[in-house]
Amino acid sequence: MISRATRAARRLRAGAGRRVRRPFKALASWMLLRIFLPRRTRVGRLHYAAVLDGQTVNLHAELPDSLPLPEHAEIELTRGRERHTCPARVYEDTQGRLLCDAAVLLGDGLGGLPVRDGHWKVRLRTRTGPRSRKLALLLVELPEPYAGPTMPHTVSPITGQSHRLTRSVTGSLRIVTTTPRPLAEVVRVDLSHTGLVVDFRLVGASTNDLQVEFAASGRRLTRPVTPLPDDSWRVHVPLAEMPPDRRDVLHWDVTARLASGQALRIGRHVHDVRNPQRVFGIAALTVAPPGAAPLIVHPRYTPAGNFRVTCSRMPESGRRT
Repeated sequence: MISRATRAARRLRAGAGRRVRRPFKALASWMLLRIFLPRRTRVGRLHYAAVLDGQTVNLHAELPDSLPLPEHAEIELTRGRERHTCPARVYEDTQGRLLCDAAVLLGDGLGGLPVRDGHWKVRLRTRTGPRSRKLALLLVELPEPYAGPTMPHTVSPITGQSHRLTRSVTGSLRIVTTTPRPLAEVVRVDLSHTGLVVDFRLVGASTNDLQVEFAASGRRLTRPVTPLPDDSWRVHVPLAEMPPDRRDVLHWDVTARLASGQALRIGRHVHDVRNPQRVFGIAALTVAPPGAAPLIVHPRYTPAGNFRVTCSRMPESGRRT
């Protein structure tokens, strides 16, 4: 468990890094707006660019007036010698403007483009007869996080990959793809008077051998898992094993331990809500496990999205001696 001092040190380093980067970002923005953009005329200008579901890049751009309506258009992603393409739609609107729409699915496990880690150049490639052209797509403004209870997905819920939109020094759109971070994602929680059942799936990881560990204040319960037909896993823990002993309250953290030794906190990590603790709330239940005093069991999510089970004594049950 990370100590408060370690968390405070990390926040200080992160704050110092932001203060150092701020003037460089301001200079880069000034150079882009004052020097590079006025000179870039034969490019497509993006009016909209976002990754909404963690795996699909949605683009809407206005193209130069000098470009003829093409017979064929596609979005091209390149990184070194790697090249991947997907269809794009180019059309004229009622005002005579030439526009382009595209939805670029990323991830070969989804049937999308098999992108790997790194920075990918994004261009529009058009063809009319034997002639083809390539246009950079200009991202004048970086996507801004919007307010409200939801936010854009930062991770693909299927592959675990992260895709982020950025731009080059001269303003051209880039997609930054990073290695999947393995996750253990809750699918369903079932709390009854006899026990707690949690179904979860692995994102960005695969294994045929794993166990689930419940840990609280030095106590550890290791439970086997059962594979389910939809590639998820189920773990069951009897509530009779979870009551507090010398304490009035115990907070059980839940971890999936893979055969490789990797430990993954089980929780709700792949979502688009700002407050998983509130949105994914689960009702508490008062139970009387066999051979134990009555207790209140409350499965819940921490602000970070980790799954936690809080077991507390009934006030009238008193303390054990």
